[in-house]
Amino acid sequence: MGVPLRQQFTVGSYLLKQKIKGVKKYPLVLMLEPLFRCNLACAGCGKIDYPDEILDKRLSYEECMQAVDECNAPMVSIPGGEPLIHKEMPKIIEGIIARKKYVYLCTNALLLKKRIDDYKPSPYLTFSVHLDGLRERHDASVCQDGVFDRAVEAIQLALSKGFRVTVNCTLFQGEQDHEVAEFLDYVTELGVEGVTIAPGFSYERAPKQDVFIKGREVKELFRGIFRIGKEKKRKWKLNHSALYLDYLAGNQSYNCTPWGNPTRNVFGWQKPCYLLADEGNASSFKELIETTPWEKYGTVNNPKCANCMAHCGYEATAVEDMLKNPIKGILTAIKGPRTSGDMVPEIAPVYAEVKSQPTFSGIPIRVE
Repeated sequence: MGVPLRQQFTVGSYLLKQKIKGVKKYPLVLMLEPLFRCNLACAGCGKIDYPDEILDKRLSYEECMQAVDECNAPMVSIPGGEPLIHKEMPKIIEGIIARKKYVYLCTNALLLKKRIDDYKPSPYLTFSVHLDGLRERHDASVCQDGVFDRAVEAIQLALSKGFRVTVNCTLFQGEQDHEVAEFLDYVTELGVEGVTIAPGFSYERAPKQDVFIKGREVKELFRGIFRIGKEKKRKWKLNHSALYLDYLAGNQSYNCTPWGNPTRNVFGWQKPCYLLADEGNASSFKELIETTPWEKYGTVNNPKCANCMAHCGYEATAVEDMLKNPIKGILTAIKGPRTSGDMVPEIAPVYAEVKSQPTFSGIPIRVE
């Protein structure tokens, strides 16, 4: 994993405390989304298709600190929109660091060179830079030429100033395993701390719907990537648990754990997760946990979740599995994800079950 031992110890201690207390639903990462406004319009983004009155809204410093304190997760991820647009972002980051929470500031890096002196290097702060592949692939993904080069330049600057830097990569249709492997080689040589990598979620609000990779195709892609990594003895630092990576390769059968990455944004606490925007909101973290009908969501229970394998839904599940089955987790971490053989069977969705009900005439009808 591309995570320092200090942070691993903090998160491990937090998880142990939750187990000792008998807490069933606990957060691992707070998704703090203080604005939706962005300076890019990516084809696969589901966050920018709002009217201007919504895009102009911001969570205040006070609201952000209240969310961090309410949730009390050991890690905070700040996505967007583009967080560097937020005028109070340096103050927000300082407030999170003062609480000794590990914060990942997600950015497309277009403003990073201009704003970098507003921040100070800290073991608690990481710039997570969005790169969806090498130059041609990334620029096509964000629908603007030249973004890749500007992002790489900003990464190099941040590293030279002593900041922790990771890369956040989302995979879409048309990906080739050897190209993704080449990209991982490239960012490893750049010197970033690690890479977060996952298939894109098919947002209903996304401008394009034909860009998302789904189902078995995802698992075959990741098997190919990991196979290349093993054959060429690559030492990629991926910011994921070993069992989540094994899940992406089709070797684990997991249900979603949406409360593991709760989301606070301009609408409130988003039900049930960061990815589903139209399921309602809660006014507090406590209300989110207690009133969300969690049983309605996940790949088996909801067609909106059918093709989701995102880390914000399944990383917490993999971590929970690691705690319950440490030997399996350790062996998987040592060997890496399995890249051949049968994949775990797909679980039939509950919502797709067909039931027969009699009509008044006694002739059965099929009801989806």
